[in-house]
Amino acid sequence: MKNLRLLIVDDEAASRYGIRRALETFGGELAEAESAEAARALMTNSSFDLLLLDVNLPGISGLEFLSQLQTEANAPLVIIITAHGSERLAVQAVKSGAYDYISKPFELDDLRLVVKNAFETIKLRRENESLRRRIEFESSQRGSLLGNSKAMQQVRAIIDKVADTDATVLVRGESGTGKELVARELHERSSTRISGAFIAVNCAALPTELIESELFGHEKGAFTGAAARRKGKFEQANGGTLFLDEIGDMSANVQAKLLRALEDRRIERLGGDESIPVDVRIISATHRALEQEIETGNFRADLFYRLRVVTVDIAPLRERREDIPVLAAAFARLAAERHSLPERTISRDALKRLMEYDWPGNVRELKNVIERGAIMSEGDELTEIDIDQPSQKKVAEMSANGNLLVPYTSDFRDDRREFERRYIARCLEESGGNVTRAASILGMHRQSLQHKLRELGLGRRYVAVGGADAGED
Repeated sequence: MKNLRLLIVDDEAASRYGIRRALETFGGELAEAESAEAARALMTNSSFDLLLLDVNLPGISGLEFLSQLQTEANAPLVIIITAHGSERLAVQAVKSGAYDYISKPFELDDLRLVVKNAFETIKLRRENESLRRRIEFESSQRGSLLGNSKAMQQVRAIIDKVADTDATVLVRGESGTGKELVARELHERSSTRISGAFIAVNCAALPTELIESELFGHEKGAFTGAAARRKGKFEQANGGTLFLDEIGDMSANVQAKLLRALEDRRIERLGGDESIPVDVRIISATHRALEQEIETGNFRADLFYRLRVVTVDIAPLRERREDIPVLAAAFARLAAERHSLPERTISRDALKRLMEYDWPGNVRELKNVIERGAIMSEGDELTEIDIDQPSQKKVAEMSANGNLLVPYTSDFRDDRREFERRYIARCLEESGGNVTRAASILGMHRQSLQHKLRELGLGRRYVAVGGADAGED
């Protein structure tokens, strides 16, 4: 019960004191409020598992507050406290959604029993929710971490060792290899974190000016458009896991604040001066070589060492082709379940085609191709026609002819990003690496192109080409 949080809402200070003393033996976190309004203020900043709520409160009554709480998602359990002779109100409260009630004056042992039973109910609900999420996770991602290659055996061995610890983990690998799946697996297999939330943030998808607010939250009026207080991802993940994807794209200013949060285990919202404690496990991921980013001054060495207490390296699919048959079969079964289709085997010719392809989109691309084939296929097995992937020879021929081929992945965002990367790279090559000339060719402002280069991971590639103009990027 040490991880459970209880809020006592009673306008009598002596009553709150007595309840607190009686329940301190449980070891959970206790807070007090003298009114529903004060309780609401506390609940804005913190989440509670259980409320001991007096019926007779100044302002909003206990029953009115209970009614408000029942309309909210993830509302805490409520035990109503009534005066002797007010059992009718207590029964009404239970019908309205209260877990139980207790009447004043009460024996302390009776209070402890009611609270203990409530805590057991909360724990049972958490376990059921955890099991439900685990089943959903395994159902939706089945096969993604499969494979008998040495590389995948090493990944699973590391997960086995560190999942039930609070060590920070850095997951490295190309796009589509399953970095977030590794992070979710670490969270789902943590006995202490599984009851908390898994919150994922893509650092590359958010503008620099928004990532700080996204992580740490902000107070009302902290900046233009901040119309209300907002909790950041750190607070949302309190007690759980925060996954920072593409950590290498984080700005220097946010890197410094992240390092401080990791060291102090406390954060401050933008525009605020309150130091807020957070209990969060950090798992980060990147496709970049952070050691090189440190050498060029783009990433902090002290933050890097904080993040990579344990490192998980995921090999691209082209380097572990022996896993393709197992993955393809698993994805075929998953597609059949998801779309209520007959389960189809994979023909010898189709499997040969899958094995020959280099899979630039990695496991994600393979999964999408198999799912599409399963939906479109007319027979009992997936054939070479159903797979419909370009051969590596065809890819090479089209690239050599200047055709900007983008492998079909069934993911528009990935395909668009890959097209932009190749198109801009070719323009830069044609302009000799001169960003100003390339921007003119593309019809873009120079600063916009510089931002796009950083977004697409092309900035470092042209430092040595085109003189000072390219070097500024």
